[in-house]
Amino acid sequence: MLNKNVEKAINEQINKEYFSAYLYLSMAAYCEDQNLTGFANWMKVQFEEEQFHAMKFFNYVNERGGRVILKSLEDPKTDWKNLIEVFEDTLHHEEFITKSINDLMDIAIKEKDHASVSFLNWYVDEQVEEEANVSKILGTLKLIKGEGNGLLMLDKELSVRVFTPPVK
Repeated sequence: MLNKNVEKAINEQINKEYFSAYLYLSMAAYCEDQNLTGFANWMKVQFEEEQFHAMKFFNYVNERGGRVILKSLEDPKTDWKNLIEVFEDTLHHEEFITKSINDLMDIAIKEKDHASVSFLNWYVDEQVEEEANVSKILGTLKLIKGEGNGLLMLDKELSVRVFTPPVK
């Protein structure tokens, strides 16, 4: 049986993951509007990943005998001054999600919910990868000042990213 404090915190996290998906889809729309289809593709893959993360939590709550409670999502930001700002916001958001996952892990540890601790380890590792990927793109964008041939090359590079659901 899922600990009630852990269940409540996971339900909050499910909403954060769905908001993340919604935010990345908004960012994809912005990139499409800027004719940067590679960046849009990268954000659409982020959207798919966040949906996967939310459903992984959703399924876990159900497997442990808990109940998922969904809440409404706030409106995501829709406008940015440039791609550097988009990826700065992306990094800040991923750092927020990392803190949220860490807080969730702290609750599971406090409640001695070992199954949830084991489950959450995947998310802890995932967030390291998420922040690293965004930081790399942001660093490149800053290096090329978010413009010119470098921007077009990066856009082309990001166009080949695909979502592959993790096996575990």
